[in-house]
Amino acid sequence: MKILITGGAGYIGSHTIIEIIQNTEWEIISLDNYANSSGDSYTRVENITGKKVKHYNVDLKDLGATEKVFEENPGINGIIHFAAFKAVGESVEQPLMYYDNNINTLNNILRCQAKYNVPNIIFSSSCSVYGNVDELPVTENNKLSKPESPYAYTKQIGEVMVDDFLKANKNLKAISLRYFNPVGAHITGFNGELSSTKPNNLVPFITQTAIGKLEKLTVFGSDYETRDGTCVRDYIHVSDIANAHVLALDCLIKEKLDLSHDIINLGTGVGVTVLEAIKAFEKVSGKSLNYSIGDRRDGDVAAIYANNEKAHKILGWIPQYNLEDMMLSAWKWEQYIF
Repeated sequence: MKILITGGAGYIGSHTIIEIIQNTEWEIISLDNYANSSGDSYTRVENITGKKVKHYNVDLKDLGATEKVFEENPGINGIIHFAAFKAVGESVEQPLMYYDNNINTLNNILRCQAKYNVPNIIFSSSCSVYGNVDELPVTENNKLSKPESPYAYTKQIGEVMVDDFLKANKNLKAISLRYFNPVGAHITGFNGELSSTKPNNLVPFITQTAIGKLEKLTVFGSDYETRDGTCVRDYIHVSDIANAHVLALDCLIKEKLDLSHDIINLGTGVGVTVLEAIKAFEKVSGKSLNYSIGDRRDGDVAAIYANNEKAHKILGWIPQYNLEDMMLSAWKWEQYIF
């Protein structure tokens, strides 16, 4: 089985490559333009798994360069499409950059899927598509609300694109995975989240503050209607997210899916507040974190966490790591790269 992974040098992409190498016989081809990642990811993957990864430096917005990869690697059986910009705040500040990148890259990968007759694709969507919800936990049947950020809207559009594409290409299949908040690092501490820009997610802010890279952590808002006033999120270990992508693609390859396009939530099913996440980190690290409460951040929803029964039923997926595992692995990674 030849599997193409876009954004393979990124945070979730690199962990998914590790999962594939350690649990399958699939052959991997990875694409990335390193906009928010580094080719060093492949070295870290090799150090953990003992195997090299075939990879290309390609911008998926360049259709000709993308097609060349498919031509050089005939017979690709599946695609896992991670490549996208993902920072909520940045998308509010630079919306056109997000529309250009996230929509055009998906458009080109779908065009290649059809042209080169790749039967299966996993689209990495996001829980942000739900917007602010009235009822928790969210299920796949929840009506999608108005998106709170351009990033979230690109994921809503992406799901519609995949759906419309499959209606016109009935021999192809897809699963869109709406994953919640991936955090942590590989359990060894040797691979984790590493952005070329400032952190955009809570846990890297926590670990960088703890180690001294950042002077202080700002908690965005304390007046939400939650149990301690801070935002509630469904934090999930990145290796659990990676494992779900492997299970989803395996489900398509083995033709276990009746629908041409299904949508599945990935989350622990448990909401955690920002302050609870900070306390969990302080417990496992033994560090007292310097943080203060600031204003709300544009684009943030108050609370979101998943009902993951469908993932368990269809994929056989059960998260293996708890919040303390997430924080400890992230702290190991931060110390490793310091």
